[in-house]
Amino acid sequence: MDWTTIAWIAALMAIAAALYSSVGHGGASAYLAIMALAGVAPETMRPTALALNLVVAGLGAFRYWYRGQTNLKLLLAFAATATPAAFIGGWVHLPPDYYRFLVGALLWASALRLFWQPKQLAYRKVHTPSFAITLPAGAALGLLAGLTGTGGGIFLSPLIILFAWETPRHTSGVAAGFILLNSIAGLAGNFAAVRALPAEMPFLIAAVAAGALLGTWLGVERLPRERLLQALGLVLIVAGYKLIFA
Repeated sequence: MDWTTIAWIAALMAIAAALYSSVGHGGASAYLAIMALAGVAPETMRPTALALNLVVAGLGAFRYWYRGQTNLKLLLAFAATATPAAFIGGWVHLPPDYYRFLVGALLWASALRLFWQPKQLAYRKVHTPSFAITLPAGAALGLLAGLTGTGGGIFLSPLIILFAWETPRHTSGVAAGFILLNSIAGLAGNFAAVRALPAEMPFLIAAVAAGALLGTWLGVERLPRERLLQALGLVLIVAGYKLIFA
């Protein structure tokens, strides 16, 4: 790639990282879409997206945990089954037509719910789900994360919010840790593809790290609860569009 192309890819990824990290996400779905528009080779896209996810989700997980905004018990309740399932999903190569439209439609439906009465949704009383719910749900989310080349946060966050299992800000902390663990597992499951990482990775890493620093600052300290839900809704719309039309 020429330097002009690299520069605009990095700029778009920085913007995506800022938006996604404000709700505790890594942005893999956006990075995949950006690389697709730039004509990046398909075998390069998934490992690159997961590697960038590690950077953004790692920064997010640390900042949310440091500010006491991560429910570790809830995170581990999902991650216990999600992480090994993400490893399997990263190893399996399933034709995308089998799941893209259905998953994208579910993300759009979740986004619409988040935009409807976000203040009431943001301030509901929360309760802790049982392991009978979190363990099978975690396995399904982890498998989807590995298959789609994402960290799975786009699937977990709306689930937690819509069922009132945590507050919006703590949901972001759980999602960041969840994405970090699943990205590691998904990349390990697709380890052979690491050789396909582009030579421009240092520039892309710097771009998403800069975006993540801004986004996590907004998510941790600045955005009100209802604005966090609206930001999450926007993320789900973008991710759903990418899944359906990419």
